[in-house]
Amino acid sequence: MYAVIDLETTGLRTSWHDRVVEAAVIQLDEWGQITSEWCSLVNPDRDMGPQLIHGISAAEARRAPKFDKLAGHLAGLLRKRVLVAHNLRFEAMFLLAEYRRMGIHVPIDADAGLCTMRLASHLLPAAGRSLSDCCRAAGLPKHRPHSALEDARAAARLLGRYLVATGHPPPWTAMATAAAALEWPVVAAEPVVPVQRRSPKVGEEHFLTRLVDRLPRLHQPQGDEYLDVLDKALLDRHISASEADALVATADSFGLARVDVDHLHHEYLLALATAAIEDGVLTAAERDDLDQVASLLGLQNNDVDRALAAAESGNQDAPRRRTEWRLQPGDLLVFTGLMHPPREHWQAEAVAAGLRVGDNVTKQTRLLVAADPDSASGKAKKARQYGIPIVHPAAYRDMLAGLNTPAPAR
Repeated sequence: MYAVIDLETTGLRTSWHDRVVEAAVIQLDEWGQITSEWCSLVNPDRDMGPQLIHGISAAEARRAPKFDKLAGHLAGLLRKRVLVAHNLRFEAMFLLAEYRRMGIHVPIDADAGLCTMRLASHLLPAAGRSLSDCCRAAGLPKHRPHSALEDARAAARLLGRYLVATGHPPPWTAMATAAAALEWPVVAAEPVVPVQRRSPKVGEEHFLTRLVDRLPRLHQPQGDEYLDVLDKALLDRHISASEADALVATADSFGLARVDVDHLHHEYLLALATAAIEDGVLTAAERDDLDQVASLLGLQNNDVDRALAAAESGNQDAPRRRTEWRLQPGDLLVFTGLMHPPREHWQAEAVAAGLRVGDNVTKQTRLLVAADPDSASGKAKKARQYGIPIVHPAAYRDMLAGLNTPAPAR
C-alpha cells in the first residue's frame, strides 16, 4: 500500500551534481503497519558533502554499491505503492535525478504521493516543519535525525498516526488506486547486498589482515615501491581506507606476503628511531610519534623499545634514511570537500604562507588537502592516479606551521 522513503544526500541541489549517499524504504499496509524495512548506503562517486550532518564517511560509502546497482531493487520496493516522505518533493527530486542518470524515467511525482510535512498543516497544526517537531507534536518518541533508516521509521510512525486521525478509508484512497495502476519500467534487480552504516564502535580492519599469510619471508623483499607508498600514507599519521587499499595492492603486485611487509615495517620503524635519537635526545613528542607510527603499522610499543635499543647500540645495519617530506614555499596545493572554516579561508591562508593554490589536480600538484582523505571526488581520483599525497586539513595545518621552520638535522 505505502512506501515511506528517506534519502541522505551530498547536498541540496541535483543541479549541483549532488547525489544520494543513503536510502531507506519502509513498506506499510493499508492500516499503517510496517511490513518490511530496507536500507543501504550508496556510493555517490563524488565528494561526500556535509558529513557533519549526515555522518557518513567516504570510507563507509566506498564499501557501498553505486545507485545503478541498487536501482532495480529500489524500484521493486516502490512499484505499485503510494510514495510517502517527509518533504516528498525533495526526495522525489533526487530519485528522479538518479534514475535519469541511468536513462530511465520512473513514474514518481511529488504531487501524486503523501508528504507528511504538508499533511501536518492539517493534522498537526501546532507542529513545526521538521520531522522531529511533527513527531513530538504527535506524541511519538525521539529518533536520531539524518539517518535514512531512522528518519524513514519516524515518518512511517507519523503516517500511522495520520491514518488513525483520518479514519478508514483515508481521504487519499483514490491516490492508492492510481499508484497501483502506474506503469513502471523494467529495471533489472541485481543481486547486491545492502551496506549498513557501521557502528561508531566498529573500525576498519587493519590492512595487514588482507595480505597473504606465507612463510618463510623473502630473503630480500623488493620494498622500495611499497615504502614509497607508505611514506605518502603516513604524512598525516593516518592511513585512510584508500591508502590501505594502495598498500595492499602494492604489496600484492610485488609478491610481498604479510611476513615480508611486517619485516619492512620493522625496518621503517628502525629508520625513524635512528633519526629520532641522532641528536642524542629523544623528546616526548618524538616517542609519541614513534608509538603512533608503530600502531598504524600493526606493531606494538615494545617494538618501538626494541627499535630504539637497536638504534642506540649501532650494531644493526644502518637503515636507509628516508627523505623527510615537507611543504616548500611555492608548492602547488589543491583543496577538495566541504571544510570548516570555508575552503576560501584555507586557500587564502595558503597563499599568505607563500604557497600556490590550484583549482584542479595536475601532475605539478604537490599536495591535495581533503575534508575526507577517502573522498571519491574527481580531484581525489586524479591525486591517487598521479601518486600525490592526500591529507586531512588538520594534518595540513601542522605542515603549514612547519613550512618556514628549518628541517631538523638528520
